[in-house]
Amino acid sequence: MAVSVTAALLIIGDEILTGRTKDKNIGYIAEYLTGIGIDLREVRVVPDVEEEIVSTVNALRTRYTYLFTTGGIGPTHDDITADCIAKAFRVGIGHDPRAVAMLQERYTPEELNEARMRMARIPEGADLIENPISKAPGFRIGNVHVMAGVPSIMQVMLDNIAPTLKTGARMIIETIEAEGLAEGIYAAGLSEIAAAYPGVSIGSYPSFSTAGFRNQIVVRGKDPAEVAKAAADIQALLVRLKGDRAPL
Repeated sequence: MAVSVTAALLIIGDEILTGRTKDKNIGYIAEYLTGIGIDLREVRVVPDVEEEIVSTVNALRTRYTYLFTTGGIGPTHDDITADCIAKAFRVGIGHDPRAVAMLQERYTPEELNEARMRMARIPEGADLIENPISKAPGFRIGNVHVMAGVPSIMQVMLDNIAPTLKTGARMIIETIEAEGLAEGIYAAGLSEIAAAYPGVSIGSYPSFSTAGFRNQIVVRGKDPAEVAKAAADIQALLVRLKGDRAPL
């Protein structure tokens, strides 16, 4: 049986919810985790409100193998993620000598002011996630991985995290073009095939482009044989439906 390793992603920040900042991390993290065999099952976005962050962290970390967070570990007053994680785990928080040393690699003593020192505040018992770009580290505690919100920094942090993660069977994805057929024509047959393969996810995705209307059916699963069988049945369904619609 394929091993399932699951994850949730928590996006933290008022700027995401107001639309001032357009999130660029969800798609990247989803694709990254899928590629290494971790199923991203849930994504939530919460404001910079302590009780919201703490309750959501506690809910998600107990439900999934891993919880990843982005945002809220900078130098300003509204960067409260580290404090919230400490509260969620009921541990203390303070300036971590390892994190201070990392910041000292970038800032002179005069530059390392009180605000920047906030980025060295790490919950007790946490391991650091290195950040070669700006030096301010993320951290991991339990199954929670806390990363920066800036996409370029988040991405290098994720690269540093990846070798430490337990991974499961990788998702196999087959894409089938439903050329010339609208969803309403194959929906019933597709539903029957989906019911016959409960271990496989089947989705239909219409789109429009300059080339015209396009329908794609995507089959996802971790059992290669099941994915192949479901894809073959879908191909056969489409061939039959096209034949039924052929002009006399």
